[in-house]
Amino acid sequence: MKRSIALVVSLALGSLLSAAAQTPAAPAGPVKVGVVAFQVAVAQTNEGQRDFADLEKKFEPRRQQLKTLSDEIDSLTKQLQADNAKLSDAERTSRAHAIDEKRKTLQRDAEDAQNDFQQEMQDLYNGLASKVYDVLNDYAKQHGYTLILDFGQQQSQVLWAADSVNITKAIIDAYNTKSGVPAPPPQPGQPSSGGVPSAPQPHTAKPAAH
Repeated sequence: MKRSIALVVSLALGSLLSAAAQTPAAPAGPVKVGVVAFQVAVAQTNEGQRDFADLEKKFEPRRQQLKTLSDEIDSLTKQLQADNAKLSDAERTSRAHAIDEKRKTLQRDAEDAQNDFQQEMQDLYNGLASKVYDVLNDYAKQHGYTLILDFGQQQSQVLWAADSVNITKAIIDAYNTKSGVPAPPPQPGQPSSGGVPSAPQPHTAKPAAH
């Protein structure tokens, strides 16, 4: 009987030791958590503002071409409506067909331009985001952060955080210092680039109406 009890105790102790070996050790010292709006940080770096503005300028001629074609279609449509009563069936059909072809061209060119723009923007963002992440990684290690959460995503699980743990501006400043890219001049009608989003704040749920 004693032998059986000893065997059970031995097996149980072995299981506990095995489980302890597989459980990660708790981090030493206090846990330091920060939050960042990562996409905002990438876009608001001096380099990001410069490169995204350059991309907008690159596609501006295509936007103007699309607007010119759109204005032409509107003008031809209004002219057809104004002349409708005095046109022959053949002329009416011919004009309507020409307008329809231009609309198809506009739609195709607009989709191509949009796809090209989004692809180049994604490529630009990915390249810059990788460099900003390296800065964030170094910053977190230097300042003793245990965990950094991204609250800039729509699927973010951060429901509340104090502004004091929001390191978005700190990451932007750190990246600007490392890159050496100067701040772009403010664009007319656009807010300055100094603002960053606040961390999610608590809110009180409204009672359901009865």
